[in-house]
Amino acid sequence: MSTASDFARTIRRRERAVGYWITLDAPPATERIARLGYDYVCLDAQHGLFGYQGMMTGLLAIDAGQTSAGLVRVEANDITPIGKALDAGAVGIIVPLIDTAEDAAAAVRSAKYPPHGRRSYGPMRSSLRIGPVPADANDTTIVLAMIETPDGLANVEAIAATPGLDGLYVGPSDLCIAVGGAYPGDPAVQEAFDAALVRVAAAAEAAGIAAGIHTPHGDVARQRLAAGYTFATVAGDLNHLEAAARDHLRRATATDEPDTTAGGAA
Repeated sequence: MSTASDFARTIRRRERAVGYWITLDAPPATERIARLGYDYVCLDAQHGLFGYQGMMTGLLAIDAGQTSAGLVRVEANDITPIGKALDAGAVGIIVPLIDTAEDAAAAVRSAKYPPHGRRSYGPMRSSLRIGPVPADANDTTIVLAMIETPDGLANVEAIAATPGLDGLYVGPSDLCIAVGGAYPGDPAVQEAFDAALVRVAAAAEAAGIAAGIHTPHGDVARQRLAAGYTFATVAGDLNHLEAAARDHLRRATATDEPDTTAGGAA
């Protein structure tokens, strides 16, 4: 079983980790995914299709899988959603739209109890997993800053050097737009985008913290890990559901003769 302390050590030692992304409020599906062996499963509370109750039951489902650590991308760099995600049992948080070192420092303070931060004490679920002692929670809580804006990229070295920050996390869709792309994946800015990815990974390495990135599928995740990123997320439940349904529809409506050699009764 993955524990909070195990996952914290993995991230802080810059060891390889692979995760999965959840946007749907479907706890049984989340639980199945959390049993597959991913190092972490992240719930997207910024763009995901669930509220607080969905986030909490999603974290329950991840814990029930007894394999993956539960992360939450919070909706904003604000002490209230950060505290609620951690109180609900998240092992760590991914904080969006970090533009400066000051933004990163504010995220760290929101995630840590005094004297290292200003998180309000009310651990709810998290106390069952970590224990009620604030220092223990501080030691095992992971804080990751998203690099996805022009300012965030320009200030990435200073952001990476923020005390208490555990890692950087690239949001590739927004980062592509940040370097001038007309849309995510715009080939016109591929060179600038690739340079940005190198810069983020280098900044994290220089600061001795983890470098993470969101990817569309396992092949890209493997490429990013080989290129210097220490953890990568495979996206995600809604995308994969749509892709699988599309593929089955294509197969079912194909005009060539179906392959019946496998046999089997319905």
